[in-house]
Amino acid sequence: MSNGQSSTAEQSCTTHQKYDPQQISDRTFFMDASNQNLATIPSEILELQELEEVHLENNEIAEIPPNIQCLKNVKILYLNKNKLSKLCPQLTKLDNLEDLDLSDNPLLPSSLLVVSSLRALRQLRLYRTHLREVPIKICKLLHHLELLGLSGNYLKSLPMEIVNQTKLREIYLKQNQLEAFPLELCVLYNLEIIDLDENRLTAIPEEIGNLTSLQKFYVAHNSLYALPESLCRCSKLSVLDLSHNRLHFIPHTLEELSEMTEIGLSGNPLEKVPRLVCRWTSLHLLYLSNIGLHVLRRSFWRLVNLRFLDLSQNHLESCPSQICTLKKLEILALDDNKIQQLPSDFGSLSKLKMLGLTGNQYLSFPEEIFSLESLEKLFIGQDQGVKLTYVPDHIGKLQNLKELYIENNHLEYLPVALGSMPKLEILDCRNNLLKQLPDAICQAQALKELLLDDNLLTQLPEDLDCLVNLKVLTLLDNPMEEPPVEVCIQGKEAVFTYLKEKREMKIFATKIQAWWRGMLVRKGLGKLDELLKLRKKGKNSPKDKKGKKDAKGKPVKEKKK
Repeated sequence: MSNGQSSTAEQSCTTHQKYDPQQISDRTFFMDASNQNLATIPSEILELQELEEVHLENNEIAEIPPNIQCLKNVKILYLNKNKLSKLCPQLTKLDNLEDLDLSDNPLLPSSLLVVSSLRALRQLRLYRTHLREVPIKICKLLHHLELLGLSGNYLKSLPMEIVNQTKLREIYLKQNQLEAFPLELCVLYNLEIIDLDENRLTAIPEEIGNLTSLQKFYVAHNSLYALPESLCRCSKLSVLDLSHNRLHFIPHTLEELSEMTEIGLSGNPLEKVPRLVCRWTSLHLLYLSNIGLHVLRRSFWRLVNLRFLDLSQNHLESCPSQICTLKKLEILALDDNKIQQLPSDFGSLSKLKMLGLTGNQYLSFPEEIFSLESLEKLFIGQDQGVKLTYVPDHIGKLQNLKELYIENNHLEYLPVALGSMPKLEILDCRNNLLKQLPDAICQAQALKELLLDDNLLTQLPEDLDCLVNLKVLTLLDNPMEEPPVEVCIQGKEAVFTYLKEKREMKIFATKIQAWWRGMLVRKGLGKLDELLKLRKKGKNSPKDKKGKKDAKGKPVKEKKK
């Protein structure tokens, strides 16, 4: 869903440049020196007084030099994923700094006092910095913070002084050790996003209803038994993730949340789709995995705007017919149910791009999917379900298919039609009973990954190396002979080299044979195949047809026996 961490801040200048000492100019406003294995901040960068945005993330920087203060105009500074343990006092001279990312550094708590002096800060990210408590000074002195990122730490509570952050719009507290919902957050009326995923919460206070600006609320992977009815007062709420808690029901008052577009209910013992969910007709994403479902509500057809639907890991014995009315559906997960067949009008899902059907009880390969012309990814591996023994040639109708996962079945052969699928990039056939591959597979020129581990293959098509886009080829646990196992374990490059050399040897042998036949003809011995026929019949060669001669060269008549 969201972790509040932007990969690259929005460019606010006229010059955007990757770090190159040879090209730096005084009028550089944006500098990207990330992923350069830098041990220090280059002096060339620190001399650019016009710089407004600097990216130094994912390097080996252990110390910030004092002349960092020269970057008077810098507004955005990313130092995440380095080796900083402390921050130099000169950092406080960056009066214009608005966005600072210090995530994934082994920072000493005392060093954060420097941050509290950066009064212009609007965004502060301290993800995974081993924090056990939030410095009170940060909460007291940074009055302009709009985003505070604290995920991946060891926080058990927030300081009371957090109430001073009246401009705060986003707070990220995922993966901490909070056992109680921080009540102080309920007075920060400008909050739009709260992320409390993966904590130890058992309840949400009624005061949550005070946050009338709240739009996205993440509390997945906690221990919530119930929700407060007051949550309905958060009228702007559009994203609510309650997945993997202990909820048996959802308060009916939440039906008033008319702007809901995404809800996660997976991993709760609900057993039924909450009735109010079917009244949120604006829903785009709905997560209902592993909630104990046997059937869908009849009113489920109302969710006409759904684009993503996860019904995996339930007890569905058939694919609910209501699904076929969801014409905007693009992603559908039906994995790990007890489905035996698909509805005849399943092909009406004309916009479906991704379909998960793994781990079910199909009587045969569900051919209803061949009408899904927009399908790009199909998952039908059967690690838990009834094994499929064949894939029909009609799969060639899926001309837009890019990824096909048919692992963990009992397939002995693959359809020839796979070679006529122009967009197929990934083919996963691991853990089957394949004895050979069709030569047509060599025509699937878009293939990038071909996974064939744990089959019964002894040889590969001799032209397989013509798949010029293939990056991954796996052949472990096959009784390979051509190429031999010792070549296969070396990887794709070794296999392709072997196939190429073998083909060249075959071509060379053919040329030698053609040359030898030509020699026989030129010497008057006739064609090779005629000679072979004569020898099989026990006759002499054409040269012996002139008859035998005596010592003087005269013909001799043979005596009758």
